[in-house]
Amino acid sequence: MMVGVQIGLTGVNVFYKLAANRGLSLKVLVAYRFMFAALTVLPLALILERQKRPKLTWKIVFQAFLIALFGGSVAQNLYAECLALTSATFAAAMANLIPAITFILAILFRLEKLGLNTKAGKAKVVGTFMGIGGAMLLTFYKGRGINIWSIHLDLLKNNEHQVGHVTASHKTLINQILGPLLALASCVSFAFSLIVQAKMSKVYPCHFSSTALVSVMGTIQAFIYAISMERDWNQWKLGWNLRLLSATYMGIVASGLMSVCVMCCVQMRGPLFVSSFNPLFLVLVALAGSLLLNEKLHLGSVIGAAIIVLGLCTVLWGKGKEMKRSSQLMPKKSFKEAEQTDNIASESIMSINIDHSSNIMAIAPSFLPQTELETVDDEEVDIESSVSNPKL
Repeated sequence: MMVGVQIGLTGVNVFYKLAANRGLSLKVLVAYRFMFAALTVLPLALILERQKRPKLTWKIVFQAFLIALFGGSVAQNLYAECLALTSATFAAAMANLIPAITFILAILFRLEKLGLNTKAGKAKVVGTFMGIGGAMLLTFYKGRGINIWSIHLDLLKNNEHQVGHVTASHKTLINQILGPLLALASCVSFAFSLIVQAKMSKVYPCHFSSTALVSVMGTIQAFIYAISMERDWNQWKLGWNLRLLSATYMGIVASGLMSVCVMCCVQMRGPLFVSSFNPLFLVLVALAGSLLLNEKLHLGSVIGAAIIVLGLCTVLWGKGKEMKRSSQLMPKKSFKEAEQTDNIASESIMSINIDHSSNIMAIAPSFLPQTELETVDDEEVDIESSVSNPKL
């Protein structure tokens, strides 16, 4: 199932690149994408979680607004512009930095500790530096070209449009600098939304309802931004064209149906299992870009992407060790609640979709508050005292 999800999400990068190449407004495309996603998920939430939803408070609404803003409209628009200036493979590789950036933000907000005295803490720090190093290599070193296919379909041929966007084949020095900066800003924005997701999921643990709420918020935000920036009404017309095909595919398939598949996989195998398929997404995007978009792979891109993937796997390994250790320290009930929080946060990533990349999948920080560890210690002390001083 997860292999099919990665194949489906690969199409998102291809459609973004085709839309930018045809001169379509990516801001309008992102707005339509959120609209179709909301129309897909909202009925599912109303039907499947009609009796499960807790009371909707203003705090939850504000949290959903922040998630939609940083993880949805801002991150998606930054990612789309980055993809237009660089390549589908580069954007997909940079998306793998999200877990490392999330770890850094969690430390800055004092939600997680470095834990350098443990193997898990050391692995997360090493994986973070590997991801940053791989991103720098991917950005600044090109190397010799690598030809994978002898035949190229090249869907971009004879369709290059220079109004508002610059294709990857005509990159300038400014675009080579601006593209990576937009990708990094997109990852930081999305990572910040994961911090908020971890908080929201504790008080509103409804997969479809939270996704629908975020999608509706993202639709409103994306439309306001697109209307203020795009005054050419021809860009808003939906006909039987690439704009309609791209919006419906990314909204219904990527942000709608694929999110449901990811939720099922998270429930069956856990969030770490789902995130372990991120490298496959990068490989599929690289193959699709080389075959369909005539993107040339370079030695620096391959090495940099490989280092980023290794860094991602290192961070995930450290996170897995930490979660296993937390399950041994926490009471059974508290661990289930924490596990539920991780699952919901991980599922939200797919449904929001940056998506990012169309989908970016990452592990939301699994925070183990110090107060819960103190509670465990207090309970052990109470048990020992009751044993040593039995009541007669």
